[in-house]
Amino acid sequence: MAMEGRRVLVVGGGIAGLGAAQRLGCHPAAPHLRVLEATARAGGRVRSERCFGGVVELGAQWIHGPSQGNPVFQLAAEFQLLGEKELSEENQSVDTGGHVALPSISCTSSGASVSLELVAEMASVFYGLIDRTREFLNASETPVASVGEYLKKELSLQVANWTEDEDTKKLKLAVLNTFFNTECCVSGTHSMDLVALAPFGEYMVLPGLDCIFAGGYQGLTDRIMASLPKDVMVFDKPVKTIHWNGSFQEAAFPGETFPVLVECEDGARLPAHHVIVTVPLGFLKEHQVTFFEPPLPAEKAEAIRKIGFGTNNKIFLEFEEPFWEPSCEFIQVVWEDTSPLQDTDPLLQDAWFKKLIGFLVLPAFESMHVLCGFIAGLESEFMETLSDEEVLLSLTQVLRRVTASDTICWRSHTSDVLLHHPWGPALWLEGS
Repeated sequence: MAMEGRRVLVVGGGIAGLGAAQRLGCHPAAPHLRVLEATARAGGRVRSERCFGGVVELGAQWIHGPSQGNPVFQLAAEFQLLGEKELSEENQSVDTGGHVALPSISCTSSGASVSLELVAEMASVFYGLIDRTREFLNASETPVASVGEYLKKELSLQVANWTEDEDTKKLKLAVLNTFFNTECCVSGTHSMDLVALAPFGEYMVLPGLDCIFAGGYQGLTDRIMASLPKDVMVFDKPVKTIHWNGSFQEAAFPGETFPVLVECEDGARLPAHHVIVTVPLGFLKEHQVTFFEPPLPAEKAEAIRKIGFGTNNKIFLEFEEPFWEPSCEFIQVVWEDTSPLQDTDPLLQDAWFKKLIGFLVLPAFESMHVLCGFIAGLESEFMETLSDEEVLLSLTQVLRRVTASDTICWRSHTSDVLLHHPWGPALWLEGS
């Protein structure tokens, strides 16, 4: 008996896998379409949880460039997941240049307040240089290999012309170092020295003021999953090896030949006409040698090896009472002893928290008040090795240190912390 239509398997139930399945849902292959997800849930790095009396995003946070050219925005609008403000023409037409918004307040590691005028001046310097990196897109030669080298080279030329006193110069460099760390979060890298200059301008910035899902980003993946034909999703089905470029058969369809066979960890062997692989790049880096049989062509294996894959982490801190003003949206932390022009290599256990770019103030949840800290790179990975108690203690000390001079109206408080590890449950910890 010949199979009617083509059997298609999608490996991975993150947003890429769900998007592929949705596109195929109205295709003749739909009756034989399956999405194989290794875990018990869909969505991958889109994960919203109800905590602190509200919704927090453990993964994806914003729609960047929410306008008509953005497929995520289009789906969110189609599913009616956005508010009137986010859907407005005014919001869609804002040109941010792809740069992170300026902080509401900037605090130094000694507890002083940095003037927002100085922060804006340094932001203009930094993002002006970032914009100039686009000049090297598709260039046959670049003056230096990496974005970090280019930024520091150009910045050194500008610093040489600064006329302020030494303390002001040091403060300016410390603020610029925070923008370097912010760009590391944006690019998902430990250092901008690891990001190649020539292709950096390939990232296209769409218009629109970044927005969030009031009910949680996961509402998007939940709606996509609900739109799929019944029984398409198969959970707790980790794939061991994809055998491709072969000739495989299945007893249920004698005479039918399949070019691909997906072997699962539980021993199941699923032949298919087509397989769409949407697993994370980090997984491919670790498992590509055993994940594909025969091995991938050399140029694909080399691409997987060369593309960077960094670590970003979020830390959620809950307070009974806010020590920030109601209008505050982001608290920037500036470490006065840092500079992007100095190559320092402090011990991670002594200085990992200096990579923290600051704290996003989340919308008020009932009677709770929550900050979300962002950190990237090797410091982020080191933080994962610490106990929850050690992380809570370090961040409490950081906050007390930067608000020592009542910069943002410190009040007596206790805090809770919610840490999220990528492959485990969220962990609660209480402390003062």
